[in-house]
Amino acid sequence: MADITTEVQKSFEDIKIVDETWFEFWSARELMNSLWYTKWQKFEWVIEKAKESCKNSWMKIDEHFLPGPVKTSLLWWRPKEDYFLTRYACYLIAQNWDSRKVEISLAQTYFASQTRKQEIQEERLKEDKRLEARAKLKVSENKIERTVYTRWISEPKDFASFKNKKIETLYNMSTKVLKAKRKIPEKRALADFDSEVELKAKDFIYAMTDHNIKENNITWKQNLEKELVSNAKETRKTMISRGIVPENIKPQEDLKGIEKRREKESKKLK
Repeated sequence: MADITTEVQKSFEDIKIVDETWFEFWSARELMNSLWYTKWQKFEWVIEKAKESCKNSWMKIDEHFLPGPVKTSLLWWRPKEDYFLTRYACYLIAQNWDSRKVEISLAQTYFASQTRKQEIQEERLKEDKRLEARAKLKVSENKIERTVYTRWISEPKDFASFKNKKIETLYNMSTKVLKAKRKIPEKRALADFDSEVELKAKDFIYAMTDHNIKENNITWKQNLEKELVSNAKETRKTMISRGIVPENIKPQEDLKGIEKRREKESKKLK
């Protein structure tokens, strides 16, 4: 069984195509041969069933079943149709194969495990981007705090009020109401539950505000807050124009929790 498993996995890896952007896909014709299908008509019927499964999963069929180049066989007059299949498409096709054959059962296991592996990698990449954006926001926050410190916002409570103006304007509601809406503990930072786009929006607001304060030599609390609010308004307007309503974004997994999980994983690896 181990030899068959290795052989099946190797056959799928050998026919995998990787383009210049590292996008992976399989030719339906080559996949058909690896699964011991002899007639395209029978295999095409399996593909059609997989397409239906894709549609029922609210996924776009044309993003996973891409029409391949049509080739004309020298031995037969009929054109040879083909598809370029993503890993997910192969996974769906696997679910519609005749699993009574050992090789096909192994193929189902292979594509199911590889699809899950890809999902985990994509999820980890999303986490990396959020962690990176959160770290960058902290830098920007520290930077603007130093900027306004010399311009009559020097008390911690005043700076907290200054930051809240950004939240109230960007989300069109107070920090307290937003935390209650997202079920975020009162003493926790909103940013730890932000999506990547929210973190970048806040960072951009601080960057514009810091630049304009220095460029226009803005001083006094009222004027500094006015500049911050103005930039937050424009950022909100841009987001809404692109179909993103900040207050309707769902809270993400706690970044503190992700950091702790990563730390545990690192210790286990060591």
